Amino acid sequence: MMIRRCAGRFAAALRSGRRAALLASLFAVLVPLAMTPAAHAQGGTTVIKLATLVPDGSVWDRALKNAGSEWNTATQGRVSLRIYPGGVAGDEPDMIRKMRIGQVQASALTVAGLAQIDPAFKVFTVPMFFESYPELRTVLDAMTPMLKQKLEAKGFILLNWGHGGWVHVFGQAPVGNIEDVKKLKLWVGLGDDQMVGLWKRNGYQPVAIAATDILTGLQSGMLQAIYTTPLAALSLQWYRVLPYISEVGLAPLVGGTVITKQAWNKLSAADKEAILASCAKVEKKLETDVPLQDQASMAEMKKRGLKLSPGNSALWQKEAELFATQMRGSLVPADAMDMARKERDAYRQRAGAKH
Repeated sequence: MMIRRCAGRFAAALRSGRRAALLASLFAVLVPLAMTPAAHAQGGTTVIKLATLVPDGSVWDRALKNAGSEWNTATQGRVSLRIYPGGVAGDEPDMIRKMRIGQVQASALTVAGLAQIDPAFKVFTVPMFFESYPELRTVLDAMTPMLKQKLEAKGFILLNWGHGGWVHVFGQAPVGNIEDVKKLKLWVGLGDDQMVGLWKRNGYQPVAIAATDILTGLQSGMLQAIYTTPLAALSLQWYRVLPYISEVGLAPLVGGTVITKQAWNKLSAADKEAILASCAKVEKKLETDVPLQDQASMAEMKKRGLKLSPGNSALWQKEAELFATQMRGSLVPADAMDMARKERDAYRQRAGAKH
């Protein structure tokens, strides 16, 4: 039935002559067929299928592919990683659903995707909660045991953290001040109705669409601004239709690679250890490389015409505190928010004492 439905969409796109619709329909036919319902053995090899939004050929994609090669070598061919990059398996809610039904066994998700598994991860979406990467790493280290437990209770294993760079607002008009951003139709991830409501209550114009449809939304006028990292904006060419970037950064983009417990439990203890060692190397490499590439991406886009929108950081910080207050206990569990704030503030005190 699924095949007949997808084939019908493909035929309709073919009749219309629309290339984008044709490609989307083709993916709708091919990807589900490629994803069999479980991690499976091929000639003695367990194939782990991993879905992600990261663009093919990007720093994140290369890190995943290197990890796949290491998995295969370290397990002497017993475990193989097959990657579906660029959102070909759908948006992050689709990936989570496909993991739960066994079509894929793993995903490299942004924190927005992780928050759909458990809301405690939303603490990393609070605007301007962190001022630096060391602050973020300190909080991540402290909260990792608790967050791993929450994931395991939902049927997932955290393999490693990922890093995406520092989030800024990109707009089709200047976005240096909060009032500038409120004039624009702002992208919000699909499936997060609470966040949409929060943006609206504070005077913004949120538009919830899938991350895989951002470029289409920008080109059609459905969207006029997004929040993302310079590295992502350059990799996905979003900056070409968003020539302005806020000088004030909002937050570090956190992500993580997860695998289903069902697939994980089928692996031997030795193979699990080898995979975790490989994933730790990926985490360390992204932690080092991504901030540098983020800075390089910003410089490259400025050379190509990206304009910096100066802003009042104190006003942005005031707005961020408003969001944090409203998110605590509603979008973000109070215990997660309080733990993150405690660890962050303790880090700041230690850092201040050194100066």
